[in-house]
Amino acid sequence: MKKKQTQNICLICRRIKLIKHDKNPYFVAALKTGYVVLGDYQFFRGYTLFLYKEHKNELHELPSAFRRQHLWEMSQVAEAVYLAFHPKKLNYELLGNTDTHIHWHIFPRHTNDPLPERSVWNIKREIRNADSARPSETALAQLKNQLKQSLSEVLKKPPTPRQGV
Repeated sequence: MKKKQTQNICLICRRIKLIKHDKNPYFVAALKTGYVVLGDYQFFRGYTLFLYKEHKNELHELPSAFRRQHLWEMSQVAEAVYLAFHPKKLNYELLGNTDTHIHWHIFPRHTNDPLPERSVWNIKREIRNADSARPSETALAQLKNQLKQSLSEVLKKPPTPRQGV
């Protein structure tokens, strides 16, 4: 019962429900293990999240083959973000302290980044989440299109053979 209550109030579960009802404007694509969405705020142009499809709190809770698939897909999403938005560096984060549902933050760090050698969280929330960082409908459509095109290209590539692992 407690797990069901957690899912009812989980922000990520609510966002996934919107995706399933075609009401999440930030939705980009569905993969086998997760959903690709753009962040509500685009202070970091191309900021993307990869949401695990089910409510799980920790990677070790996933069956090993599915965990490998999820990590592989997350890396494909990151590659697509890199190709679409041409950052200087990508930051990847799986935290879960606030929203426990497994979800990856993929932050493109660009040359105009105000704190390029620090964590994104060092930039004040009021700046990262300012109204000016929220994309217009037109800008959101362009960002989604760029990411969809890059993701499509990345997903066409065959996986590279495992070497020495």
